[in-house]
Amino acid sequence: MDSGLLVLRLVVGLLIAGHGVQKVSFRLGGSGLAGGTEEFRRDGFRGGRLTALAAGGSQLGAGLFLAAGLLTPAAAMAAMGVMTVAGTVKWHKGLWVQNDGYEYPLVLVVVGAVLSLTGPGRWSVDHLLGLSPWPLWVSLAAIVIGPGSGLLTRSVLRHAPAAGDTTDGRTRHAQAAD
Repeated sequence: MDSGLLVLRLVVGLLIAGHGVQKVSFRLGGSGLAGGTEEFRRDGFRGGRLTALAAGGSQLGAGLFLAAGLLTPAAAMAAMGVMTVAGTVKWHKGLWVQNDGYEYPLVLVVVGAVLSLTGPGRWSVDHLLGLSPWPLWVSLAAIVIGPGSGLLTRSVLRHAPAAGDTTDGRTRHAQAAD
């Protein structure tokens, strides 16, 4: 079980961290902070640059902490929060990822919940520091607060689309030019 948790933490944690790096830099195929800012604006968020920095930083931190197995419930909570936001952006496209749906963010939210409940395993910083196992109430709080904070973030930072905008963020004029 410890080997499986280590592999799961490393793969999922590093993927989430990498996704955060993409939001704020040109590394790993990212489009830089300007590209991340534009992505959030296209997706209907206020705040632009600050939103991109907060999301990228959250993903980077949560991913690295998950990979290390450090403060696992808090790391899982942060990962669930940002991936819940991603799921809300893709919700209207349906479940499946081939239609740009919310399948992948949902899987990452569930993995975060599972890691919060199971703990990071013996091969983790939490175990090394004597922090695990975490009390059940800590894990349950993380599972509620993570997605809840993501929904609250989406609600607070959402802005109404400008007149003429469509669901994919392009104006009708731009679509007509296609």
